[in-house]
Amino acid sequence: MVMVKSHSPAETKQLGEKMAALLQPGDVICLNGDLGAGKTAFSQGIARGLGVDGPVTSPTFTLINEYEGRLPLYHFDVYRLAGPAEMEDLGYEEYFYGQGVCLVEWAQRVEEVLPRERLDILLTRDEGPEEIRLVHFMPKGGHYQQLVEELMKIVRSGH
Repeated sequence: MVMVKSHSPAETKQLGEKMAALLQPGDVICLNGDLGAGKTAFSQGIARGLGVDGPVTSPTFTLINEYEGRLPLYHFDVYRLAGPAEMEDLGYEEYFYGQGVCLVEWAQRVEEVLPRERLDILLTRDEGPEEIRLVHFMPKGGHYQQLVEELMKIVRSGH
């Protein structure tokens, strides 16, 4: 596991934007954390990094928002689902194993249907000032381990 400290929502977005440059078709990014932990800010950064135009909001009531960018972005918010069985109704497999990037907020609620290889990210609030977030990257599989290693090189270099 790798952890990055973000000092503001803008930094959280920038981290997502940097990661987006490394994403490939079929990548599945799973975001977890309490309400207000920064999941939407991170998602907005990924969308911006993929070249998505227009506002990106959490799809709380629609469950999936689709955006066009360098790669298609499929943004899931599964907070309101009763469980993994409801993912079947969404046709999740076409998204998870397609040519876009899947971003799943509240992913722990549907863990049973998530691909074995994926990138889990946990966003938490730091004990100190309210704006500080801790972003924990937990890669599952070699591809995602490499993605996190490349992201850390970018973050450390300040680019």
